[in-house]
Amino acid sequence: MKFFLEEDIEYIFKFLGKKTKKLEGKKILIAGGAGFLGTYFTEVIAKFNKYIFKKPCKVLIIDRFIDKKKKNQLMKNSFNFKVLDVSKKINLNDKYDYIIHAAGIPTPSEYKSRPIETLDVSYIGTRYLLEIAKKMKAKFIFFSSSEIYGNPDIKNIPTSENYRGYVSSIGGRSCYDEGKRVGETLSYSYYEHFGIHTNCIRPFNIYGPGMLQTDYRVLPNFALNILNNKPLRVFYPGTQTRTYCYATDAIIGFFLVFLKGRPGEIYNIGNNNPEVTAFELAKMVKKNVNNKVKIKIIKYPKDYPNEEPQRRCPDLNKSRSELGYIPKVKLKDGLQKFFNWAFENYTV
Repeated sequence: MKFFLEEDIEYIFKFLGKKTKKLEGKKILIAGGAGFLGTYFTEVIAKFNKYIFKKPCKVLIIDRFIDKKKKNQLMKNSFNFKVLDVSKKINLNDKYDYIIHAAGIPTPSEYKSRPIETLDVSYIGTRYLLEIAKKMKAKFIFFSSSEIYGNPDIKNIPTSENYRGYVSSIGGRSCYDEGKRVGETLSYSYYEHFGIHTNCIRPFNIYGPGMLQTDYRVLPNFALNILNNKPLRVFYPGTQTRTYCYATDAIIGFFLVFLKGRPGEIYNIGNNNPEVTAFELAKMVKKNVNNKVKIKIIKYPKDYPNEEPQRRCPDLNKSRSELGYIPKVKLKDGLQKFFNWAFENYTV
């Protein structure tokens, strides 16, 4: 399985270019670095090491599971890795300049079945990594989620970083939402009380090559539906909306936070246009990917938390004004790239 498109890594590399020179010769720890988003981080850094940095940036990947293909890819890039759970105490020999906490249990079906582990990663794991950042005086980046906004009222859509959220502390999704919220609170507390440079990123529905077919999110599900000659299955009522951000736009946004984020600040990263319903997304896939596939509205499966937000769309004014972040990839184009990749890499 190929975890990314070379053209996407090249696009990110060219866009960021010499903006990344401040990372030259630095040491970076990436928790969750073998995951969907972490893989893009490591591949882009590897390219900077090869073509821009005179003194390479050294990277340590920590992840609870790294399969053989991913290990081979990391070794090819000369990066170190440890198979560790971040909610268990971590002993490190080297001093790190940057710590990125991208570890987590991201899929609704998985965090519904593993709520305690989901909370542990965001609370205990974040606390451990912040202690390391404090000891080493490292910059700390916490990957939060747009899920912390819960189910915003219409007055707060698009949703800005100032919105406090409309969430429940109990329910099928609460372990993930509340875990991310406490991770943000910890990050800000370490900034406020210990002077650690922390930033939190709230990603909005990132998609692209590298998403596992077992991911159980909407686009991998649609790809598998098509490959298995089944209808595109849309959860009832089909009117729930999302905006979707292609991986290249997201990774550029993450790097901009990494490089330019103000201490203690939080940033939305995603795409604010178009906001489409689940049913409209299915129709786009039918029109642009496979016009023979049918669309079927279904009830939520028992293993999937059904209290999902009815609308989700980011306000990007802060990210645009402070970071210069502007997503470029149109949904139609991103979908085409994702499905072309999925049809080559998913198995049935």
